[in-house]
Amino acid sequence: MAGGAQLSVTEMRRAARHPVDFPTIGEHRTVGDIKLHISNLSAHGFMVDAIEVDTPTPARGDRVIVRLPVIGRIEAYCIWRTGDRAGFQFERILRLDDFVGMIEQIQPNSRVRRRG
Repeated sequence: MAGGAQLSVTEMRRAARHPVDFPTIGEHRTVGDIKLHISNLSAHGFMVDAIEVDTPTPARGDRVIVRLPVIGRIEAYCIWRTGDRAGFQFERILRLDDFVGMIEQIQPNSRVRRRG
């Protein structure tokens, strides 16, 4: 991919993150399916950790499509990568009601879930 991702939302790493434990499959355009473990989520993106040794790790600027509860399929761009962790930014900011619904499905533990 020449020039990397052209993102409309820049530097949102300070956005509120929600810790999660969510394994998923990412669809990479050239590599195919890759196993990802999402460890935190925000309305702007997510972080994956524990990328399996035999799984190709997305490089900075790579695009993957992930399937999330309530949201469905959404494209995300790899913003950073270090060791077995990587940060992704969604192609668009998630609507608040969709984001809250997704978090409620992913975080069944009421101690972790945000109180309203």
